[in-house]
Amino acid sequence: MVSPPETRVSLKLERYNSYIRRVNSTKIMAASFKLLCKSTFLVALVLILFFTLNYPPFSENPSAHQFHHHAHSLSSAFYGGGTQWEKQVRHSSTPRHPNVFSVLVTGAAGFVGTHASLALKKRGDGVLGLDNFNSYYDLSLKRARQELLQKHGVFIVEADINDGPLLAKLFDVVPFTHVLHLAAQAGVRYAMKNPQSYVASNIGGFVNLLEIVKTADPQPAIVWASSSSVYGLNTQNPFTESQRTDQPASLYAATKKAGEEIAHTYNHIYGLSITGLRFFTVYGPWGRPDMAYFSFTKDILQHIPISVFRTQDQKEVARDFTYIDDVVKGILGALDTAEKSTGSGGKKTGPAQLRVYNLGNKSPVPVGKLVSILEELLNVKARKKIITMPRNGDVPFTHANVNLAAADFGYKPTTDLTTGLRKFVKWYFSYYGIQTKLKKEVDKTGGGDVSSSESI
Repeated sequence: MVSPPETRVSLKLERYNSYIRRVNSTKIMAASFKLLCKSTFLVALVLILFFTLNYPPFSENPSAHQFHHHAHSLSSAFYGGGTQWEKQVRHSSTPRHPNVFSVLVTGAAGFVGTHASLALKKRGDGVLGLDNFNSYYDLSLKRARQELLQKHGVFIVEADINDGPLLAKLFDVVPFTHVLHLAAQAGVRYAMKNPQSYVASNIGGFVNLLEIVKTADPQPAIVWASSSSVYGLNTQNPFTESQRTDQPASLYAATKKAGEEIAHTYNHIYGLSITGLRFFTVYGPWGRPDMAYFSFTKDILQHIPISVFRTQDQKEVARDFTYIDDVVKGILGALDTAEKSTGSGGKKTGPAQLRVYNLGNKSPVPVGKLVSILEELLNVKARKKIITMPRNGDVPFTHANVNLAAADFGYKPTTDLTTGLRKFVKWYFSYYGIQTKLKKEVDKTGGGDVSSSESI
């Protein structure tokens, strides 16, 4: 049967339209393919240029150090802007005078890290900071410390101690003479809430740093922060470096004890010069808000009850409170007397220095006395709750014997608790903008400078 004329015309139009659509579709696909090819070619050129600039060819006989860092490090462009980032890193870590140090300070935005960095910079050493700015306590306080350091020429690289490629890059850029390793997860009680953070930072982070340092050229000397907590359930008084430290009372203490054993291993195998410092309850301006003296000050001013612990047998808890300036002097002494590491290319070439020291005030003070001093400085009566110390890892007392540090690098703490707390309270009023008659009372006592750079 023959189709009507109208139907035949309709079919032809449909075939023609279908043909036009196929032609247009083919043109679009061809154009898209050409554009994709051009884009891919341009991206390839950019990548080739990028890696050519950031990864120069190896020499014919590269050292183990060069191979390790160039093969595993990422471009500094990923860490703050390429050449500008490297310029900041080099400028901050360059000493002002010959024959002084270039120091990498981990945990530089922390309490002790800030003071130590300022002291090193003040005397002419090159200082580069590293900090991950975690949120364990008020991050704004860490940022304020960072601003203080920047004003004094200390640049902080914002990264985690477990970032191996970044650490490798830093050692490629700067020939550090020393590492002051203060980065750690702090606090005894927080370990019951987040134990993994202690393992990751205090053990994993320390091992990661040592893995990078062992192949560095030059291989720097290391001074690092252990803790008085390693003495754990030890009952001998005062605590001396030769006493047992194999009975930790908290996970925090256990990680610090593990750090001391790890330090021994890397010293023995790789020839790293390592000095551990056991800090005893450090306090002062720019301190940590989780510490008792800091939180007591806040709560007393706000008329909030404070918890004062007693031991299980109802004795007063006592601490060997050590003012930050005294601790910093001990750190500088340890750095100044640290011998050079003896490793080369990741291999030990001779015996290397391995030390551990107490840095305390050698005069324990009951926590009740601490509260009384704060009450007098603040002119406010504390509302106290006497509580039996829970079995959460805290120890009833600490007392440092510092004879070894005194003999080896002249360590001599000179700040009593009243003087140190007066300086802290003056800083506290200034930092938090407390404008009351209390500030005038503290000022009359001559509370000292609130700037870390001036008080060290």
